[in-house]
Amino acid sequence: MKRYRTRRPIGALLALTAAGGLLLTGCTGGGDGDHGTKETAADSRGGSGPMPAPDRPRGEGEQRYDGGTGTGEPGENGDSRETAPAPDHLSTFALDVDTASYGYARRTLSEGRLPDPSTVRPEEFVNSFRQDYDRPDGDGFTVTVDGARTDEEDWSLVRVGLATRSAEQEGERPPAALTFVIDISGSMAEPGRLDLAKESLGTMTDRLRDDDSVALVTFSDEAETVLPMTRLGDRRGRIHDAIDSLEPTDSTNLGAGVETGYDTAVEGRREGATNRVVLVSDALANTGDTDADAILERIADERREHGITLFGVGVGSDYGDALMERLADKGDGHTTYVSNTEGAREVFCEQLPRHIELTARDAKAQVAFDPETVAEFRLVGYDNRRVADDDFRDDRVDGGEVGPGHTVTALYAVRTRPGADGHLATATVRWLDPRTRAPHEESGDVETDALADSVWGADRGLRVTATAAYFADALRSPYGDGGALPGAPRLGELAERAGALADRTEDPDVGQLAEAVRQADRLT
Repeated sequence: MKRYRTRRPIGALLALTAAGGLLLTGCTGGGDGDHGTKETAADSRGGSGPMPAPDRPRGEGEQRYDGGTGTGEPGENGDSRETAPAPDHLSTFALDVDTASYGYARRTLSEGRLPDPSTVRPEEFVNSFRQDYDRPDGDGFTVTVDGARTDEEDWSLVRVGLATRSAEQEGERPPAALTFVIDISGSMAEPGRLDLAKESLGTMTDRLRDDDSVALVTFSDEAETVLPMTRLGDRRGRIHDAIDSLEPTDSTNLGAGVETGYDTAVEGRREGATNRVVLVSDALANTGDTDADAILERIADERREHGITLFGVGVGSDYGDALMERLADKGDGHTTYVSNTEGAREVFCEQLPRHIELTARDAKAQVAFDPETVAEFRLVGYDNRRVADDDFRDDRVDGGEVGPGHTVTALYAVRTRPGADGHLATATVRWLDPRTRAPHEESGDVETDALADSVWGADRGLRVTATAAYFADALRSPYGDGGALPGAPRLGELAERAGALADRTEDPDVGQLAEAVRQADRLT
C-alpha cells in the first residue's frame, strides 16, 4: 500500500526548561522499539448500544449518530460517536498510549464473562499491538497515514499512525526516582494481585541501577510510607525486606494512598532524575475520600507544580477501571492491566521503562479531511480525549505524554463522495519538547488512490488494527454483533479472520486476540 509522509517541522519559542523523562531499563528484554505500545487507554467509555449502520440517511447538517448531543459534547451514555459533515472536516484529540481496557477484557473473557461495555475503549484495543511505522531519528514523531475500503459502499477505514524513536539502550539514561504506591487492602489477597506486585517489584529491584531510587507507600484503610526515597546502591536488601513485608489487610482508602504517595514523591524528588508515581491497585475505593474529583485534583496539582507523572497498574478480576483510567489521565500518565506473572514481568520490565522517559509532552493530533473527497467521518474511540479544533495550537491545553518506543494509532471510519478522487486527509501531530517546552509539528498525507481495495487485503498492520477495532465494536453492542463500524463482521466471521491472520503472521499477540474473539463468540 502506498503511504504518504510529509515532514513539516515548525520551529518554536524557547520556554522554561522542564526536566526531561529518563529511560529506565532495569529489566532485560525490554525497551525495544519493535514492541510498539504494548503497554497499557483515554476514557472512551462509550454507550453499550450499537450505532446505526454507516449508510443511514441523515438530514441536512446532522453531525452525530444517535447517542451524541449534536453540541460537541458526549451524549448521556458518555459516548460522543461523532460524525462530522461539511463544513467541519477537522478532528482533534490528545494522544493516548494506554492499553488497560484490552487487557482487562481478555481477563474477563478468559473467566467466561463478557466485559461490561462501559469498560471497552476501542483505541486501547487498537494500540495493544505492534506496528511497523517508520521512526524518527530524534525526539518527536513520524506520521503515517493509510487505509482500506470496506464492504460498505463508499466507506473506508483510515489509519493514522504516529511513532516515536526507538527506546535507548541501558546505560544511556540519568537516574530514576520511583515511588511505588501499593494497595494492600483485603481484596488484594486474591491470587494475581498483591502476590504479582511483590514478585515483580522484587525482580525489578535486582535489575535497577545503583544510582536509581525507590520509595514504597502502602494503603488499606490508611496509608503509610514503608520506605522513604532510597538510593539503591548497597541497600537492595533493605528494599527487598520492605517488599516482602507487604500483606493484605483491610479496606481500600485509595485517596489516602494517592495523597501519601505524592507527598513521598515530592519529599524524595531528585533534580535531573525521572520522578514518577507507580500506583498498583484494583482501584476499588471504599473507604476515606472516595470522591474521584478530589483525588484527581490532587494529582493535577502535583503534576503542574512538580512535574511528577503517574503510571497506573491495574490488577484483579474485579477492577475499578474507570477510576484508574481517570487518575492516569489527570496525572499525565498511563494505565495498563496485568493478570498473570508473565504480564506483570512485561509491565515492570518492558512497559514501565518506556513510560518513564518522555520524548513529547502535551502531544495532540489533528486530522483535516478534504471536503472535496470526504462526505463524513468518525474517530473510533478517544471519546474523552477530544480537543476543540481551535485549541490544537494552544499549548496551554493539556495533551498526552509519550515516551520512546511508542506508537499511537487512531482509526477513522470515512465515507468518501461517490467517484471522488485525490487528496483525502492530512494528519498533523503537535507536541512540546520535554526539556525546553518548545513546540514542534509533523504531518503526513494520504490520497484516495492509496486506499487498499479491501480491509482484509491490506498490509498486516492495518488488518490487525481493523480486527482489534471490530472486536471492540462488537463488545460494545448489547449482543456482540457490532454494526457501528462500516463493514463490521459478526463475531463468528471475525474469529475466523483473526485466526487466519494469527496463522499467517505467527504473532503470539495476534493469536491471543484471535482466542479472545473466539471466547466472545462462544459467550454471545
